Amino acid sequence: MSHRFARTELLIGSTGLEKLAACKVAVFGLGGVGSFTAEALARSGVGSLFLVDHDTVDITNINRQLHALSDTVGLPKTQVMKERLLQVNPALQIQTRQQKFTPELTADMLDNRDLDFVVDTIDDVDNKAALIAGCVKRNMPVISAMGAGNKLDPTSFKIDSIWKTSVCPLARVMRKKLRAIGITADVPVVYSTARPISPLADTNAHTVSTRYTPATGSSVPAAHGFCISGPPGSIAYVPSVAGLIMAAFVTDKLLGLDVFPVV
Repeated sequence: MSHRFARTELLIGSTGLEKLAACKVAVFGLGGVGSFTAEALARSGVGSLFLVDHDTVDITNINRQLHALSDTVGLPKTQVMKERLLQVNPALQIQTRQQKFTPELTADMLDNRDLDFVVDTIDDVDNKAALIAGCVKRNMPVISAMGAGNKLDPTSFKIDSIWKTSVCPLARVMRKKLRAIGITADVPVVYSTARPISPLADTNAHTVSTRYTPATGSSVPAAHGFCISGPPGSIAYVPSVAGLIMAAFVTDKLLGLDVFPVV
């Protein structure tokens, strides 16, 4: 009998579908990476999602974020994403928090939620480190996205332990942050081995620079993938690939398939 996950069932069987339907995954951050992760998880048959993002859809999101359309500009990302994913699967259980994750909210957002996996696509490095630490201390599976901005090569993404990463400036900063708070676990991350491209100066991008806060502070130059005076460059086919890889990794681990190497 035909159903919305019939083609997926051909790969993982009815038992696999049942297993995914019983799983709950949290996605922190619904930007160019996280929006694709959330939708891929929903389309793969994950039965319950917890979506966290404090932001509203901006016109500059349209080039790379799934929820961003002309008629969704100004709306909360969590609201738009929830409505979209319920069109994918009306039976999907979705909880949302229109709020920025901070260290003080770790217990509130992680405890008593029966989470099977946590996906981190947060930009702010302090909050990112706090979320990872919260998961590690709770023995909660987590995967984290490193930098996808200022990149043009979608084939350069890899999955590995945060401690085995190279090239990525954000990964370097995160290693330092995690080490400082005593986190030494082999946290899996999706990172790019492509060297960041410096954003072009002769564009109108500076007009939206006040909407962006550099994630790593002034010690990291723009050429390394973080734009100090404005937003990082982005293109549709790079952060989306990172998001899909994250969804694939999570789904693989939930099913116990071990298609991906153990990190």
